[in-house]
Amino acid sequence: MSYETILFEVKEGIASLTLNRPDVFNAFNEQLSSDVNDALKKVSKDKSIRVLVISGAGKAFCSGQDLKAIAGSKNRSLSESLYKRYNPMIKAIRNLPIPVICKLNGVAAGAGCSLALSCDMIIASENASLIEVFVNVGLVLDSGSSYFLPRLLGSARAFELAALGSKVTAQQAAEWGMINRVVKAEELEDEVGRLASHFATAPTKAIGLMKKMLQKSHTSDLDTMLEYEAYCQEIAGRSDDYKEGVAAFNEKRKPAFKGQ
Repeated sequence: MSYETILFEVKEGIASLTLNRPDVFNAFNEQLSSDVNDALKKVSKDKSIRVLVISGAGKAFCSGQDLKAIAGSKNRSLSESLYKRYNPMIKAIRNLPIPVICKLNGVAAGAGCSLALSCDMIIASENASLIEVFVNVGLVLDSGSSYFLPRLLGSARAFELAALGSKVTAQQAAEWGMINRVVKAEELEDEVGRLASHFATAPTKAIGLMKKMLQKSHTSDLDTMLEYEAYCQEIAGRSDDYKEGVAAFNEKRKPAFKGQ
């Protein structure tokens, strides 16, 4: 499938979406955000896809908004840009009923940092980093960072990163719980490939339901979550994957999950 600013392919249940403007460190212009949103719609409609991997071409993951691309704009509405371009992207990732892996190959800045944090898992190269650069140009957090940061780090560190625009190395991000793991740069491709292959043969329906449950827990009390767990467990218990899982256990073999 051909796009102007991204590389997108689907193979053996794994969808790969690569931001492809390496000459500007994969900074977002209108075409890039449009291409990403279109690809995410395709992922949501393709039932054969069981995991999505998002990465960046070249040395960076994503450096955020391309400021040069909007340098000539007068009276530009930033809120309109968020409503039309960035917010749909973040919502789409969070609403996908499949795991989304961020292959963090380099710097993730501004909206690029938000994009990385919106993923379900982040596997980072030792050379990668995250930075909320909004304050450096007199702006506030957007694209979901004000939601993700305090939940991952707590209020104190979230404020520090937001207000100081401090860069966080991959190693520090892993220690703080912002990302899942750090590997050597030359091992990143294989590590993400192994994880994606695992999810491509995992019980996708159950994982999608757990993704919804964990998100709902942020704004729910225990009683609400106990009720929602029962609701989701009923759905999972009627899935073909549950039947296959039980059969495989009794037959002492590896389950062949179909994601249904």
